[in-house]
Amino acid sequence: MEVNVKELENSQVELEITVPAAELDKAYEAAYKKVAAKVNIPGFRKGKAPKKIVERTVGQEYILDEAVEAIAPKKFFEAIKEKEIDIVTRPEFDVTTKELGKDLVFKVTATKKPEVKLGDYKGLKVDVKKDEVDDEAVQLQLTRMLDRQADMVEAEEGAAVAKDDFITLDFKGFVDGEAFAGGEGKDYPLQIGSNSFIPGFEDQLVGAKVGEEMDVNVTFPEEYHAEELKGKPAVFKCTVKSIKRKVLPELNDDFAKKASTFQTLDELKADIRSNLEKSAESKFEAEKREAVIKQATENAEVEIPEVMIENRVNVMIQELALRLEQQGMKLEMYLQYANTDINKLRETYKDTAAINVKTDLVLEAVAKAEGIKVEAEELDAEVESMAKAYGATAAEVKKIITQQGRTVDLVETVLRRKTAQMILDSVAE
Repeated sequence: MEVNVKELENSQVELEITVPAAELDKAYEAAYKKVAAKVNIPGFRKGKAPKKIVERTVGQEYILDEAVEAIAPKKFFEAIKEKEIDIVTRPEFDVTTKELGKDLVFKVTATKKPEVKLGDYKGLKVDVKKDEVDDEAVQLQLTRMLDRQADMVEAEEGAAVAKDDFITLDFKGFVDGEAFAGGEGKDYPLQIGSNSFIPGFEDQLVGAKVGEEMDVNVTFPEEYHAEELKGKPAVFKCTVKSIKRKVLPELNDDFAKKASTFQTLDELKADIRSNLEKSAESKFEAEKREAVIKQATENAEVEIPEVMIENRVNVMIQELALRLEQQGMKLEMYLQYANTDINKLRETYKDTAAINVKTDLVLEAVAKAEGIKVEAEELDAEVESMAKAYGATAAEVKKIITQQGRTVDLVETVLRRKTAQMILDSVAE
């Protein structure tokens, strides 16, 4: 087999492949037997008719086409393996010479992975700081725990609404003296200071007492979702129905026993500090890794074919659809709620997709430059990790990966992660 490679624009490549006549003739014989076994020819059992009869019945050209369709893809994949070309699109075949007794000649056009010109990727410097865990941070966590353990109690008789109170409210809104749709509520729960109503609404309720009627005057924001209310002044006639307040428990050893598995407040504080330090370390490592890989990617040069970006967008949308289905929602419903369509969604994903594709290409190029390989035990470890995450056995996960033809994807994922770690380990301190 002879293979000539021609580089085209936009990472496209054209391969002209010449297959010796003897191989085409052999493929023709196999195609004839396959066709003979399928066609009904009067006077003969399937597969038993002589070649001449079969050729006369279906046509020699038909059998020859079958032979080419069988041999051409196989020879193409042999060719790209020989020439070490990694394609990212479905190949397009164009047969030039197709005749028994002569060499088969055909051209194949496809988009290949682009060449990456690496920049600096070792010894990079990143400016990422680890969060400090101080007494204030520990106290903040304790305050949140106190809030979760708080009791909700009715305010004393005659109490007035104050900031952070939880109230129930009857209200009815009017614009130009007319009630408007959606402007009425009964026993509506509201925390004062939550800013869940129109700006200024909650502030005017401060000082009101249970059963007291009052007018709240506000102006709808210019960017309000209801077109007919944008920028309009409104009056809400309001009645506070109830006032409740949080009563926090005392911060002591008894609280520690109630809110945790610890016997003393000091033990609880020590545990909170330890967890915050672990969280800060994890966050620091993740941010450092993201920063150094981003820097290595930005230092490299590569022209990414549009098709690779579109393919990554497809993957991102498939992943979104899967997450939505796990939450009981269809993609179409999500698009309606988000007031968008699939084309706009694709457009919003493009920049991120381009960055992700470039990052993957750079990591693959670094792996090649450094001679990084994936060992069998590393693949086994990855499968084990996936099995634990999905609550399955390693054998089950491996079977699914094999059945879905995702072995190469698995290898590439582990390779990129291993390469990223090598870049991270070389970071200058």
